[in-house]
Amino acid sequence: MKRGFGFAIDRGGTFTDVYVKYPDGKSRVMKLLSEDPSNYPDAPTEAIRRVLSEEYGEIKRGSKIGIENIAWIRMGTTVATNALLERKGERCALLITKGFKDLLYIGNQSRPKIFDLDIKIPETLYEEVVEIDERIVLHDLSCQMNISGEHKITRNGTEVIVHKGIDRTSVTSALKALKEKGFDSVAVLFLHSYICPEHEILVGQLASEVGFSNVSLSSTVIPMIKAVPRGFTACADAYLTPVIQRYIQNFRAAFENNLDGVKVEFMQSDGGLCPIQSFFGSRAILSGPAGGVVGVTLTAYDKTTKEAVIGFDMGGTSTDVSRYAGEFSHVVETVTAGVTIQAPQLDIHTVAAGGGSRLFFRDGLFVVGPESAGSNPGPVCYRKRGYLTVTDANLVLGRILPEYFPHIFGPNENEPLDKDAATQAMSKVAAEASKFLKSLGRPELSVAETALGFIEVANESMCRPIRALTQARGYDTSRHTLACFGGAGGQHACAIAKALGMKTVKIHKYSGILSAYGIALADAVVEKQESAMKDLTEDDFEYLSDRLDVLRDESREELRSQGITHENIRFEEYLHLRYARTDCAIMCQADERTVEGFRKSFAEAYQREFRFTISERAIIVDDVRIRAVGVNNLVESDCISTADDPHNPPVLGSTKCFFTEGELDTKLYELSKLSAGHIINGPSVIIDKNSTILVEPLCQATITSEGNVVIEIMKREVKEIDTTMDPIQLSIFSHRFMSIAEQMGTILQRTSISTNIKERLDFSCALFGPEGGLIANAPHIPVHLGGMQATVMFQIENLGFDGMEDGDVILANHPMAGGSHLPDLTVITPVYYKKSKRPEFFVANRGHHSDIGGLVPGSMPPHSTSLSQEGAQFVSFKVVKKGVFQETELTELLMEPGKYPGCTGTRNLSDNLSDLRAQIAANQKGIALVTELIESYGLDVVQAYMAHIQSNAEVAVHQLLRKVGRETKERFGQSVLQAEDYMDDGTLIKLTVKIDEDKGEAVFDFTGTGAEVYSSCNAPPAVTMAAVIYCIRCLVGHDIPLNQGCLKPIKIKVPPGTILSPHKDAAVVGGNVLTSQRLCDVIFRAFNAVAASQGCMNNTTFGDEKMGGYYETIAGGSGAGNGFDGRSGVHTHMTNTRITDAEILESRYPVILQRFSLRPNSGGDGKYRGGDGVSRYIQFRRPLKLSLLTERRAFAPYGLEGGKPGASGSNILRKLDGRCLYLGGKNSIFVETGDQLEVETPGGGGYGPPDSNGHV
Repeated sequence: MKRGFGFAIDRGGTFTDVYVKYPDGKSRVMKLLSEDPSNYPDAPTEAIRRVLSEEYGEIKRGSKIGIENIAWIRMGTTVATNALLERKGERCALLITKGFKDLLYIGNQSRPKIFDLDIKIPETLYEEVVEIDERIVLHDLSCQMNISGEHKITRNGTEVIVHKGIDRTSVTSALKALKEKGFDSVAVLFLHSYICPEHEILVGQLASEVGFSNVSLSSTVIPMIKAVPRGFTACADAYLTPVIQRYIQNFRAAFENNLDGVKVEFMQSDGGLCPIQSFFGSRAILSGPAGGVVGVTLTAYDKTTKEAVIGFDMGGTSTDVSRYAGEFSHVVETVTAGVTIQAPQLDIHTVAAGGGSRLFFRDGLFVVGPESAGSNPGPVCYRKRGYLTVTDANLVLGRILPEYFPHIFGPNENEPLDKDAATQAMSKVAAEASKFLKSLGRPELSVAETALGFIEVANESMCRPIRALTQARGYDTSRHTLACFGGAGGQHACAIAKALGMKTVKIHKYSGILSAYGIALADAVVEKQESAMKDLTEDDFEYLSDRLDVLRDESREELRSQGITHENIRFEEYLHLRYARTDCAIMCQADERTVEGFRKSFAEAYQREFRFTISERAIIVDDVRIRAVGVNNLVESDCISTADDPHNPPVLGSTKCFFTEGELDTKLYELSKLSAGHIINGPSVIIDKNSTILVEPLCQATITSEGNVVIEIMKREVKEIDTTMDPIQLSIFSHRFMSIAEQMGTILQRTSISTNIKERLDFSCALFGPEGGLIANAPHIPVHLGGMQATVMFQIENLGFDGMEDGDVILANHPMAGGSHLPDLTVITPVYYKKSKRPEFFVANRGHHSDIGGLVPGSMPPHSTSLSQEGAQFVSFKVVKKGVFQETELTELLMEPGKYPGCTGTRNLSDNLSDLRAQIAANQKGIALVTELIESYGLDVVQAYMAHIQSNAEVAVHQLLRKVGRETKERFGQSVLQAEDYMDDGTLIKLTVKIDEDKGEAVFDFTGTGAEVYSSCNAPPAVTMAAVIYCIRCLVGHDIPLNQGCLKPIKIKVPPGTILSPHKDAAVVGGNVLTSQRLCDVIFRAFNAVAASQGCMNNTTFGDEKMGGYYETIAGGSGAGNGFDGRSGVHTHMTNTRITDAEILESRYPVILQRFSLRPNSGGDGKYRGGDGVSRYIQFRRPLKLSLLTERRAFAPYGLEGGKPGASGSNILRKLDGRCLYLGGKNSIFVETGDQLEVETPGGGGYGPPDSNGHV
């Protein structure tokens, strides 16, 4: 590499950070505004111009910059991220396999926020989609269906059938039509192109011939199985790559010879550098944050102690956290701005809490975010009539000093931060909080106490992703070093370290520009990956080894072409491994390239990650991967002078800062004036050009020889609080309780084995108080959430506290025990603390098992008439007794359905046992976390706040009911709401809601509802309770803790003997998945909140004794409301499970998915349209048993306020000879080879009368 200046640049959304390496080895840092058009067109170019001008004479702005003194430029940029967030990428079109036009619109069919009636999902990146009549089908020897087409053997030996080839003429015509419409970038996604890319390659060639400047093939961008994430990634590449290329072209144009001869590299999302010509959109999403992760880990990780490092990057709108323990942690699938990206990326967790997060006092809680003030108008203190934020709170507390902050605020961007305005805004919130406290007889809060409360809540919200990276993965959070960077993080680092039990905080001297510094230190990386689809056996390993060699050679040549010598290249070899019949694959390296080496590596990784192995299962190799690293030998060697007197650092001044201890004198220091060895005791503030560091009381900072700051937490602060409700502590406990439920969910997903729980996420986890009341839950499946408390309370009543012992775990699914339907198995663990005589609290989770026996595979019989036909039953079975897993008794009960006529026991015993062990493990995690909480605060305090959090939810519901009651009385003269609807069999569901508008209470009376039915649509009382609590939470309209308190102002009356309160032996499997949806529609109709949604989960199961059962639920349309259209192709209300990816479905089961798209015009018309349902066509390649359990096939989803109904659904079986059979809403039949199931799901109802000319 030639001598000259080196520039490492991180172009962020607000600031551009620059690290400059001089030819003589010295370095400096700079920070510029990323956008300052009145002074310069491009910040990175301007930085380089300024440095070279200082050394070699003025280079005028606008003139070409000479390159003779530039050795290298390395850059990270948020250009791609911002284009994605702001949806300002290149216009692009998508070419996709015929029948799958809307595949990426539907995605995995789940909604991101389960309580939002106005479902917001980011729109697709492509502007137009063209279906191409091509099809590759996987060959399967077990299938009997004769599929026409050429049989081909792919590179890895997989046999495929080219059922439909590419028609060059029609494809070229379609491409020309797109070109005429102004498109210049296309993405291509064909099913199974990960294994057979020829069709995509041909279409790519045709697109280039037509004149498209950018063509993104999914098989080239990321050749991995799963069509939806691969398609999203290809679209992101097509959408972003032209934007990046234009930016690069403009950047190069500012230099002589377009920078030819200068080594220019860009930071990729995986933390490695790539040459300028290899920087593409799909690999650029985390380009900026990746530099910070590299910088913080390489500067903070101690190779001697090997203590893991938590990177903490607090920005304006969000905070990124990462973990490093000697090697970078990568993930291959993430979601950014609503787009699933499938590519190697650093594992970075983000929480919507930053300096710009807005502050609210709401329903007795201190709320931080997720709303952000942004940069314009920004916080109140920015002098642009902004919003109260975390930055304002720090300013009020004296932790930000306006005189040492840039004077860039106000209309003319020349004024300091406005502390008076921030204090005034905070005083208004303090008055709200004090009024609430006064009503409870509690002391009022000062402005400073209010600001500190918000900071404490913000800190707790930022602790949650750190716990997710550590505790949820089995690591002790306290055995980590917190490495802080970013402009705002230094103000919070000590408090977060204290809260997490960490002893050390490290803040690099370049913390304000650490992303740029990390880019300077980063290695060049070439990633090569291809699909394998082989077994990990000696027979297949020769092929796998050969492919690794090929990828190794290709990546070596790419690095050599960048000027990297052989001795500086190292390789990381990976196989992407999973157990057969599971979806959870792990990237594994091995000590030696052998079958046994990779088997050992996989077993160790699986045991570490999921805490069990499945030794009897075959191991599948999904992909082979090479990561070639060109080692960067850049070393920062600058040292600062040593302090003459370590205990007497030069003081800049002093100020007053507010802490838990009150207002304290706080010394000020300037980092650049401190020397190595200087010791600074808290409280103090260390000021740097680009950041502010708060050293809190009971903390001590030391300056290292490199000029970095190391803070030791001298004593972990345990705040003494009593059992009286404090709104600040209530907000903190709300986060802690929610975090416990979330971590339980993480453990359950990681340790389970079935597709239903691990991939479709059909489970829920929750924490319960000593009397069984719901305290907190993670936002999983709504139909589970309200009902689980009934199961816990039943066990308390049925077994009694005397019937439970420490070490017991209870299994239940029976309707009389609070169950919803039998496949949902609830695992409850009573928790004892220090040998208490009765449980102090309970943890529980509910997971849907794909088969527990009964009439049909999948245990979802459409024609069951008694509970005994629906599978194994558990009332109060101790699956663990005094710490011993009762496998023999459990197996007997799971096989017991076989004694009933026409039924069998479970068809998948091993999965049942494995998933139940995972459910038990999730509860154990919850116990450990609550125990930790108790040991920090005391049992009496934790239980008191369990009660307080319920009371808080109760307050929010009281307020809702008062408001609705008064509005109803004003409109109709009485505060009574009524609604009714019919099930498809004609059974009436009737609701009368009587509201006491003064007390804020209501009676939900279902008197008049139809009798118990001779079918499976009966709904146990727990289902009605779940529907009511879900609907109430949706109607509140903002975040509140979802717990037992929501139901305290509500009385539910359900007459016995009805469809909503059936006999204990009644069939109920459909009540949970169908009647529950109709209940939601009726409740929302009564409140006039939203038109009917599809009112169904479209349950589809098929299988046989050989394959077991496959189960899926299918999306439909959501109802419109006042001010919003319904969403198309989404799950609504009581479910939110994902759908199996098309390629996974076809690779594992004997079916072909012929169509999965939206059902046009099935949403109800209106001022606001209902969402469309979907069309899902599945063709069977051999005889199977098919079962359908659906609703809204007779009665269409109604509209509201003059809106039209959505279309009802239909289920048709199309025989191979073309004959069509209507299957009705509920049926179970044997399908023959070639039969095709055609499910058309219902749309949502419209809201308001349609426009006179029809709503468009």
